[in-house]
Amino acid sequence: MLDRRALLAALAALPATLAVRSTHAAEPGLLRIGYQKNGILVVAKQQGIIERRLEPLGHTVRWIEFSFGPPLLEALSLDGIDFGQTGDAPPIFAQAARSSLLYAAAQEAGGSGAGILLPKGSGIRSLADLRGKRVAFAKASSAHNLTIAALEKAGLTYADIEPVTLAPADAAAAFSRGSIDAWTIWDPYFAIAEAGEGVRVLASATEIAPQTNFFLASRPFAEGRAAVLAATIDALAEVAAWCTQNRGAVAELLSQGTGVPLPATRRAVDRTEYVIGPMTERVIAAQQQVADRFHALKLIPKPVRIADAVWAAPARNG
Repeated sequence: MLDRRALLAALAALPATLAVRSTHAAEPGLLRIGYQKNGILVVAKQQGIIERRLEPLGHTVRWIEFSFGPPLLEALSLDGIDFGQTGDAPPIFAQAARSSLLYAAAQEAGGSGAGILLPKGSGIRSLADLRGKRVAFAKASSAHNLTIAALEKAGLTYADIEPVTLAPADAAAAFSRGSIDAWTIWDPYFAIAEAGEGVRVLASATEIAPQTNFFLASRPFAEGRAAVLAATIDALAEVAAWCTQNRGAVAELLSQGTGVPLPATRRAVDRTEYVIGPMTERVIAAQQQVADRFHALKLIPKPVRIADAVWAAPARNG
């Protein structure tokens, strides 16, 4: 079990700023990938598989790290990156802000490593007990959506809690010092914090609602370099298949690549679904429900149509 000091030390391995921004404009022959400290992209980075796949296409890769999804998609909108991965909510907020993003592929249930955590000594016993409580999450993140879904499951509304919108590192500090009542968060933050002394998991994502991750590209990149995007998705599908069969090695690669302690990384890896697939009608419909949820609560200014932002992959020969 981690005490408060050990918890904060472990979380210090994760990015403390909102984003590591690229100052480079798009360059011919360069793919700029935005990534976070978890998941398939980190494994791909460690293995160099995208670099090898793109070399025959005359492309190199630049990796740019972000602390969570919304800043990553802000960079995508501002031409700071070409491609990246986030949870379900960030692209909805970005699309509502007229970002030129496209959904390139989906990792269904890829966000299974998420949930709502309670600090030591909490008297909360059920989701219904969140009424009137201070619940922290990152605004416009998958944790934002998971919080709302949890409230709906308990028969509560968004107005029944006191939302505390904090970036993950700030929320971790608030959780550690007991200034919030609950924290909705994803791996690896989730895996690190749940090992803290007296910390309890109120509900996991698998108990609340499916959490799909998405691979996203800027529209100019996707339309101008479709073959590069297709090759990148193919490479990531290969990485995903390898991850499913080699979870122990995945945990070691992720821990080495992120600095997150191996025990926490193993917990995160063990509950991750490593499958990458196309944007099927089922995936689009599920994401549309998430978008409609945010619009109904007036958390985005206008409705968005997910199908309008789905990449049409080039036809395969043969």
